[in-house]
Amino acid sequence: MARTTPTGGFTEDERAAMKERAQELRATKKGADGEADVLAKIAEMPDDDRALAGRIHAIVQAQAPHLAARTWYGMPAYTKDGKVVVFFKAASKFKSRYATLGFEEAAALDEGAMWPTSYALTTLTAADEARIATLIEQAAS
Repeated sequence: MARTTPTGGFTEDERAAMKERAQELRATKKGADGEADVLAKIAEMPDDDRALAGRIHAIVQAQAPHLAARTWYGMPAYTKDGKVVVFFKAASKFKSRYATLGFEEAAALDEGAMWPTSYALTTLTAADEARIATLIEQAAS
């Protein structure tokens, strides 16, 4: 559910994300280089977010090189057959206390009747990275 302003409209951050998404759609039609766009967005992030996004990018490249990198609402995302499988949302994007690693419907993570589709990230340990690598490999299959 979208956060609203006191007048009931979208916040400035949400409007900016929607504008970024519109630009991404136009760029996709023109054949933009998704990998370059993702790396540029990561480079623009504050240090903490940049470190997390860089590690996530490296893990995706290692575990699921067949996923195509692109930006999605101004954040790094990775797609299969044109559908977002996994994405990273920087904490700074909406001034949150944690970054988010999320999975969309195209991710093959089904586990019974209930499973997580997003994870809060503040730092990454070797164990966290191993778990993320497993999730990404499964999601991309």
